[in-house]
Amino acid sequence: MDVKTYHFPPHGDDRGQLIAIEEHKDLPFDIKRVYYIYDTLTNVRRGFHAHRNLQQILICVSGSCKIHLDDGHDTAEVVLDAPTKGLYISNDMWREMYDFTPGAVLLVLASEYYDEKDYIRDYDAFLNMVKEKENK
Repeated sequence: MDVKTYHFPPHGDDRGQLIAIEEHKDLPFDIKRVYYIYDTLTNVRRGFHAHRNLQQILICVSGSCKIHLDDGHDTAEVVLDAPTKGLYISNDMWREMYDFTPGAVLLVLASEYYDEKDYIRDYDAFLNMVKEKENK
């Protein structure tokens, strides 16, 4: 599986660091929604879904977490442990987030507005969708 990560360079000095992310320059899509996940216990897994159209960039801006990716054939595990590292997740990719450290904040930049119809929340339905797309 080809896992695509982005490096967002920090800019700073002795006062601290800043990372700027700009549409059309640093991302492969327009940002339509931004949200973040926080106060997640270390033994909790989140996600358990794929999207039909939505693309995302995940950045753990504080602490760390792991991301399990599944394209219906292969799987990959990615550790997000720096605010300079972004993980691109395409549509049609199952994802689960886990092993959050205390105080972790996972920032998500999304290509689409929230639409419940875009979610695939059943893993077997996800696998069936992958097979149907391959047979077209």
